[in-house]
Amino acid sequence: MRRLRAILIWSALAAVILVPLAAAAASPLLQWRQPVYIAAGFAGIAAMALLLVQPLLVGGYLPGLASLRGRKVHRRVGVALVAAVVIHVGGLWITSPPDVIDALLFRSPTPFSLWGVIAMWAVFAAALIAFLRRRLRLRPRTWRQAHTLLALVIVSGSIAHALLIEGTMETATKVGLCVLVIVAFLKVVTDLKVWSARVKRDT
Repeated sequence: MRRLRAILIWSALAAVILVPLAAAAASPLLQWRQPVYIAAGFAGIAAMALLLVQPLLVGGYLPGLASLRGRKVHRRVGVALVAAVVIHVGGLWITSPPDVIDALLFRSPTPFSLWGVIAMWAVFAAALIAFLRRRLRLRPRTWRQAHTLLALVIVSGSIAHALLIEGTMETATKVGLCVLVIVAFLKVVTDLKVWSARVKRDT
């Protein structure tokens, strides 16, 4: 029974990730696009998928990846998320430098660009404090709350960025993925009682 449950959970997660990618791959908007632009777009979709995986790892909801093991994988997935964001932004830079510059300077006329940049900087900040956590000597409670606040900015900014764009991602699968990201984030924040006065110390 436990094995069947594990298979169902992993199969569902794989479907949730692969279906939006498959739908995007079939998009007519990809015709005549440069390979760099396509790669940048799919890196963005991959980043959204990783945003779903991250809270599932922290909460220990994935079979075989509970507790400390899941947190170790969470760190590695965090590195992959940073890489996906860099590829996404770097690819767009190559195809259209002026648009990326306007977005980075917060002077882009398109709201989705602003939300994307906010989410990007939050991703980098979350990765930086994770890397410097021991040097900064942050208390467990302070660390979790700071990381959660940045995660909130990442999730909300990324979802706004994705929903405002009429691009490669198919609408229904995009909305579904965004909803699941929100649900997963809220569940782990609630289950772990991040804002509680008493926080279990990580080992």
